[in-house]
Amino acid sequence: MKNKKKFIPVMLMPFQEDEKIDYSALNQLVEYYIRAGAQGLFANCLSSEMFNLSKEEMLKSVAFIVDKVNGRVPIVATGTFADTIENQAEFVKEIYTTGIDCVIVITSLLAEQTDSEAVFQKNVEQLLSLTADIPLGFYECPVPYKRVMSSDFLGKLVKSGRVKYHKDTSLDIENVKAKIVSTLEVADFGLYDAYMAHAVETLRAGSAGLSCIQGNYFPELVVWLCDNYDNLDREEEISLVQQFFIDNMDVMHETYPTSAKYILRQRSLDIGVYCRNRSESLSQDTKKQLNQLWDDFEKLSHRIGFSKRVIDN
Repeated sequence: MKNKKKFIPVMLMPFQEDEKIDYSALNQLVEYYIRAGAQGLFANCLSSEMFNLSKEEMLKSVAFIVDKVNGRVPIVATGTFADTIENQAEFVKEIYTTGIDCVIVITSLLAEQTDSEAVFQKNVEQLLSLTADIPLGFYECPVPYKRVMSSDFLGKLVKSGRVKYHKDTSLDIENVKAKIVSTLEVADFGLYDAYMAHAVETLRAGSAGLSCIQGNYFPELVVWLCDNYDNLDREEEISLVQQFFIDNMDVMHETYPTSAKYILRQRSLDIGVYCRNRSESLSQDTKKQLNQLWDDFEKLSHRIGFSKRVIDN
């Protein structure tokens, strides 16, 4: 529980105005995350607009990220999409050949929303049996619906040695704590919480770290929280950072990921705000809210001791 906590950003996917992937901006993003202190990357995720990418684009972009990272941090990437379990297993194998460390499985794509827990567990076990010894992780992605894993089943899978990673979106701290307890015995597994409203509590409960959309706005602030969550001398600053994330939950979610790209432009990254999964542009009112968010971040940064934004160009 006292091991260093890690921030694993859910990577954005930058696009040009013609909606083609902007590989120059993607290269900038890789370096941006690493400079901020990220200790891993989650590629080809919901923040990457994975459901709006072709499989060819997924493979090419993930291979590009692996090449640019060049072993500096581990990389995980989603490898299951709506299809038969057999075909999902084949794509798991294919995306693993890009050189990633672990393939992420979407829980809601292994069973229909109306299927029982027994059906879900049977499908998970079938997928594991069809993917040899490839390291896997789970992501309780809210699309197409959210299927939260039980702590008992996750514990069983982790103890098998095949499962190395879990991105939790249950929004339930008691569920998170139960999962942590059920997996404590396995050293090479990490549970990463997505819900920043209880970030400090989940870190203190023993999670491996955080993997949240807020890291696409202010990654160094998430890293700071991972580094200082249990520092008794900084309780006041810890409370301020936790409250900042709670107070700004809505504005960071409302027009995401467009809004995150807007903030990154404020941070001098040459990245467009274009998104395949969002057709509308940011309204003037939304831009005003995001500008206020930026101002509040700068004030908080000075308050907790960021003398300068070392990751900005």
